[in-house]
Amino acid sequence: MTVISLVVPASLDGVRVDKAVALVADLSRSAVDRLIGEGGVEVDGTAVTNRRVVLRLGQQLRVAPSPVRIRRPEGDPGVVFDVVYEDAEVIVVDKPAGLVVHPGAGHHHRTLVNGLLARYPELTLLSAEVGADEMRPGIVHRLDRGTSGLMVVARTPGAYSSLVAQLRERRVSRRYQALVIGRVDADEGVVDAPIGRSTSSPTRMAVARKGKEARTHYQVVRRFDHPADATLLDVLLDTGRTHQIRVHLSAIGHPVVGDDAYGRDRTLAGSTLTRPFLHAAALSFECPADGQVFSFESPLAADLRSQLDALRP
Repeated sequence: MTVISLVVPASLDGVRVDKAVALVADLSRSAVDRLIGEGGVEVDGTAVTNRRVVLRLGQQLRVAPSPVRIRRPEGDPGVVFDVVYEDAEVIVVDKPAGLVVHPGAGHHHRTLVNGLLARYPELTLLSAEVGADEMRPGIVHRLDRGTSGLMVVARTPGAYSSLVAQLRERRVSRRYQALVIGRVDADEGVVDAPIGRSTSSPTRMAVARKGKEARTHYQVVRRFDHPADATLLDVLLDTGRTHQIRVHLSAIGHPVVGDDAYGRDRTLAGSTLTRPFLHAAALSFECPADGQVFSFESPLAADLRSQLDALRP
């Protein structure tokens, strides 16, 4: 990373310094935490010691690299998650809502990675062997904190390379279930729109002309009209951009129920959900060892099932 020095623009006015640095330097939040802890982030010539400092228009922001390494994550047997399948190459987990996948800003401990390291300590060496971020050993794709459901984790360098290639070549099938606000009239459809950082809120994503390619398929499972219009969708991803499903469904006027970030002005009458109604319900990929197709399914979490039970056609 080279030294970055800039005058805080209007788009970063009022944004926390850690989020701003992650954006402008294209760094993980864990890397930003490391830089701040080592004095590598300055505002108006003074080293930042609190990542929650809010930037103001016209301030001078400087980000400098540091050779010091952050401490690797450690195993934590207290992290709760279900292992659906495991063999010598891969681990398939069913992640509960509320569990962060890997350490980062504000979440240094009690992540899925910490739980995985407690059960599979050999993962500690995997990142170095494949040249990946040591804060994410074995992680080849992620789910948002509020999203429940299936993930596959690599256990060996060969499995890591294979799964990364399968994801890049779109040979991994990921089906989600999402309950959205309003009546989706078409029985199925495709949202094909690039996604990038929001210009009005750098901590959010948005459909953006210069964003990265993103394509989301959806199919109506069931429509509801009591106590309010809502539609249950099966959603398939061609690509895996940050917040892709939530951004795309909001862009077509049907934000995910419970999504405060992308549906903040839309609510479902009577809903008590405290997180987005989004569940990674099915996952298929090729076994890295022999190419056999593995397929797994996960039932809706209890809070999502309860929400569905409260709706009527």
